[in-house]
Amino acid sequence: MAGPQQQPPYLHLAELTASQFLEIWKHFDADGNGYIEGKELENFFQELEKARKGSGMMSKSDNFGEKMKEFMQKYDKNSDGKIEMAELAQILPTEENFLLCFRQHVGSSAEFMEAWRKYDTDRSGYIEANELKGFLSDLLKKANRPYDEPKLQEYTQTILRMFDLNGDGKLGLSEMSRLLPVQENFLLKFQGMKLTSEEFNAIFTFYDKDGSGYIDEHELDALLKDLYEKNKKEMNIQQLTSYRKSVMSLAEAGKLYRKDLEIVLCSEPPV
Repeated sequence: MAGPQQQPPYLHLAELTASQFLEIWKHFDADGNGYIEGKELENFFQELEKARKGSGMMSKSDNFGEKMKEFMQKYDKNSDGKIEMAELAQILPTEENFLLCFRQHVGSSAEFMEAWRKYDTDRSGYIEANELKGFLSDLLKKANRPYDEPKLQEYTQTILRMFDLNGDGKLGLSEMSRLLPVQENFLLKFQGMKLTSEEFNAIFTFYDKDGSGYIDEHELDALLKDLYEKNKKEMNIQQLTSYRKSVMSLAEAGKLYRKDLEIVLCSEPPV
């Protein structure tokens, strides 16, 4: 076996800065897939226990399985057996817990979509670094959190490094939606059923019967139902109502335009 694994950083600290939090994340999400899972999760839990006990004496037989199960019941909010970044933010004592700050002020997916609409000013389907800074600045003001320019810069860069999975320096809607509370993240429900532009155009045209370029709430209802049936996914009426409400936050005066819906349903935002 090779020499001892590089010591994970900062787990013993009483409070972490946003940048230190990110380093811990990158250390344990070894394959960079956006989750700490499997062997990564075992390593993380062992190191966390060690750091919290302040001694290196934690052994695997020390009821490891039981403790880990309790730990996952407490923190794995969506019960998928892995830890995502927003769940990790609940576990580690991050300075001004900056991720929780967003979650408290973007309490629902409808609010999130409204914020998105405000900051994706050029309707590109992305929030660029300068737009992100405005978004974060507004959230911090809402939360009555004092901050200075360097701190805002650090948050902007950290959020970009955390959520910009493809490294293009901007955040797509699905990347940004990982800031949402897990149960609220209706966009994750569309994963695995994203449409190509051609499929999307065909569906939109079908529901936009009069060719006006927008659909209303009832047409959206039907469209979502069809999308779920096509993908053989279960959806109850409460979910449908909540998804419809979230998507309709992008609408103008009850009119949902093609480009706005495309951002939610297509694998790549429109160019």
